[in-house]
Amino acid sequence: MSDLRTQRPHSLEWAMERISRRWPYMAALGALFVVLGLLALTLVVSATIASVVMIGLFMAIAGGSEIVVGFNARTWSRFFLWVAAGLFYLVAGAIALAQPLLAALVFTLMLGAGLLATGLIRLWLAAHLPPGRRSLGLFSGAVTLLLGLVIVLGWPGNSVLILGVLLGIDLLVYGAHWIFVALALRRVAHRHSF
Repeated sequence: MSDLRTQRPHSLEWAMERISRRWPYMAALGALFVVLGLLALTLVVSATIASVVMIGLFMAIAGGSEIVVGFNARTWSRFFLWVAAGLFYLVAGAIALAQPLLAALVFTLMLGAGLLATGLIRLWLAAHLPPGRRSLGLFSGAVTLLLGLVIVLGWPGNSVLILGVLLGIDLLVYGAHWIFVALALRRVAHRHSF
């Protein structure tokens, strides 16, 4: 019997056959993400706070890392730039951890502004495409612009909801994706079991 680790994949079919036996684990993972998404949509304020706390934690870790990098800089100017950037991240992360609802206000406004800018850029880029290729780009830009507008016009009242709703929707869609992948792999496993 040949060792599977030494065999080289020859096709997508071969790769799918190899992982098809793991379809129940992928389905379970998808179901977990769907349940977490539904919980996030049910407990929107808690999901928003959890999102902000995670962002704050990541910012604090990134800030600490930048400060460490700064102490390894070879010139004073780079040292001060790295340490200043690290301190900014560290302070912003600490504020997000200490005041998650205040941070949710800022993050939501930044998200809305970013979506507005992205929507405008997508519309501009799509307008410069050849006539037969504009429609999907224009649609994408319009949806992004509209979403940014809804967020900015509803700010600050929607700040405790937006991040939690987006987290819930993301988890639901991601979970559904894993379930569909698992079902496709189940069909492959079933085909090869005969």
